[in-house]
Parts: sequence; structure tokens; C-alpha cells
Amino acid sequence: MNDSASLSQTTVDTPLDRRMELGKRLRASLPRSEHAFYDPSPARPDPISVLRRSNCRRATHLVSIRYGRMARSPFAFMRGAAAIMAHDLASTSTTGMSVQLCGDAHIANFGGYATAERSLVFDLNDFDETLTGPWEWDLKRLAASVNLLGREIGLKSAACRHAVCAMSRAYRTRMRSLSDKPYLDIWFTPTRADAAVDALGDDSGLLESALEDGLDRTNLATLPKFTDEVNGRRRFREDPPVVTRRADRLRRELPAVLSAYRRSLTVDRRLFLDRYTVTDVARKVVGVGSVGLGSYVLLLQAAGSDDPLFLQLKEASPSVLEPHLKKSPFPHNGQRVVAGQRIMQAASDPLLGWTQLGGRDFYVRQLRDMKATIPIEQFDADGLADYAALCAGVLARAHACSGDAAQIAGYLGRGEQFDSAIAKFAESYADQVENDHQDLLTAIARGTVRATVETD
Repeated sequence: MNDSASLSQTTVDTPLDRRMELGKRLRASLPRSEHAFYDPSPARPDPISVLRRSNCRRATHLVSIRYGRMARSPFAFMRGAAAIMAHDLASTSTTGMSVQLCGDAHIANFGGYATAERSLVFDLNDFDETLTGPWEWDLKRLAASVNLLGREIGLKSAACRHAVCAMSRAYRTRMRSLSDKPYLDIWFTPTRADAAVDALGDDSGLLESALEDGLDRTNLATLPKFTDEVNGRRRFREDPPVVTRRADRLRRELPAVLSAYRRSLTVDRRLFLDRYTVTDVARKVVGVGSVGLGSYVLLLQAAGSDDPLFLQLKEASPSVLEPHLKKSPFPHNGQRVVAGQRIMQAASDPLLGWTQLGGRDFYVRQLRDMKATIPIEQFDADGLADYAALCAGVLARAHACSGDAAQIAGYLGRGEQFDSAIAKFAESYADQVENDHQDLLTAIARGTVRATVETD
């Protein structure tokens, strides 16, 4: 990694034009066209072996579900293969300018959720791999995911390239617009749901509908979807192997788990939590890359009222980026996730916290409250380009919180050289993911990998 333009070289006293110039000078040592290249290292590990190594902390009986979900498509494979791409990105050139990375900034990891003020915003929503590192890594993962999604929904190569270029252009122009903004505006101005819809213009129908559905996903509306009434009390409804009541350790350690979680909250949030009592727990399999790691749901209810609260405990392993970057400054990986999320989001889940269970790190968040999942597989070519641009603008704001927007903008410039390079990288890396996905399908066909195909 080229460290010639470390952000530590600038201070609050460095003028804006000087910081822009520092970024621009980096083009001499790393031309923007260099970002186009992805050449797999001769020492690149077998992707299936990487996946196998990542199973060491996972529940053995759930690993086949992980493989089954990754086998669905190259895009699904990429979602579960952050560790593989981290290894591949580590061999690429970077400017040396660091930010707080999402670590898994693919296009399915954006969506809507409720702020503490009960308003709906649109932002990044997955931070399991968050760590400090090169801003290019998040952007390249997003770019490759856009290309792969375009292929999956049947777009031609030109349309995929157009979507990635729109994404890169949006990141570049948003970063420049943020370069002279007050930090208060950068840090604490979220992308509200109505603004996200407006940004898509004529292609906003899918997004608007999904965000409207999110408004209806309240805790009270979730109660009959996830639970049954048994002897006058609500209990989680089993749906093996995705939802089971096999949560004996959590039941035994619940007082200690909740106590540690409570300590991680601010005083006002502690008072809020104290209004509720846990009435049931269950294990719930979620995601693609997280399948097999500890994941639990808690049902809490306020005394004497029909006022449920759903929380999720999700295991936090060390970031897959750590073998290639500096180690996290946080000894607790749940705290690492929460800190990264709070840095990158303009408004976060008010009940974010961390705890431990069985000697493992977990973070805690609300399960479903006003969360909106965008049906990205239903976009057409124009819709995908507009949505990718929306996500890239959100990513730029998140990076500007911890990085120097002026230096990054100075490097990116006003022209389209960088956009074209990123589009070429996305094509090359999407080809790599398709090859890796085929390796998984071959391993499944040969019986060396066992995959469980889930039915809807």
C-alpha cells in the first residue's frame, strides 16, 4: 500500500485548496487508470479452502445452509465471500488515504431503517467487517456487486458498465461536494427516505414502495408474524432450521448478557431498556456470510401493555480485513462493529450495543423496526444505474466522516478517467467471482461440499 498521502499529513489548519492539491499529486504515483487492473495473484488461495477456513467458528449443522445460499448465483456467492475479496483487494494499489470502511459495501447492504426520532432514512446497514482501511476497497466491492447484479438480472455488458460508471461518478461528485462542507453537516445529515426516492426520479417506484413497506414494519406488526400465543404468552414460532428454540446457553446466561449490553448503552437508553422484560428467545439464521455464526432474537415486552420490542444478538468475529490491515483498536468485536456503524451512519439504531455470550463477542440491535429491504433484483437498466448512484453517494458521505473528502476529491478529479477504470475493474472482478462460484458448484456436484437448498 502506498502511504505517501496519509491523512495524518493534513491538519485542521491545512487550507482546502492545499488538501485538494495533495490528493491531485497522488496521480503521479498512482494514475487513476491503474484502478482498472485486477490480476489474480499466482499465490491466490483456492476459494473453497478460504470458505472452509472461515467455518471454524460456525455451527456445523448450519454450514450447508451457507453454501446453499452462496450457490444460488455469483452475486449471492460474492455476498458470502468477503474474506476472498479482502485477500484479492490486498494485492491492488491504493492511494494510502484511509477511512472507516464498511468492509462489505455490496449493493444489497443498503436499505431503510428508523432513527431515534422515528423517521425513516436510507443508508448502509451492515458493518460486520468494518475496519479502518483504503477507501478504494469499499468502492471496488460496491462496483463489482453492481456489475454482478446487472448480469444476474439479464443486463448486457454495456448496461452493466453504465451502471458502474454512474456509481463511480456519484461517489466522485458527492465527495467533491462534501469537501468544503461543515463537519456538522457531513456527520449528522442523513439521507431521508423521501430524499432517496427523489434521487431516483422516474425510477423511484421500487424504492418508494419498499420504503413505504418499511414504515409498516413496527414491533407491534411483527408480533403476529414471528410469534404465537401459547397459554396466554407470546413465544417465537419455530421454523427449523432457520428459527429454532435451541438457545439453552442464552437462556442460562441471559442475566449476564443483558447486564453487559445495558452497560454499553448511554444512560437514557438504559432507562428505556429497563421498561422491558425479556419473555422469550430463539436462534435465527440470517444473511449469507453470517450463516452459522451465533444469531439470536429476543422478545421483550413492557409490563401491562401491548408494547413488544424485538432485539437481535449477532456474533461479531474479527473483521475479514484484519489479516491485511491494522488490527482493530477495540478488544471487543461487538464494540468494533458498533463504533464503525456510528462513525459511518449519520443516524444509527438507538439501541446499538454489545455484549458477550459463551465467551464470544456479540453486538445487539433492533431486529425489524421500520427496516426496509430494497428488491434490487427487480431494477431495470436505468433503475440499477440510478440506485447504484444513490448508494455511492451515501458511501461517499460515510467515508467523508473519517477521511479527508478534499484529498480524495482532489485525487478523483472532475473527469471520467476514474469512472472508466472502476468499470473495467468491476468487469474483471465479476469474471473472477463467476469462476469462484463455478468452483463451488463443482465442489457441491462432486460431494466435497454439502449444500442445503432452501424452499421459499
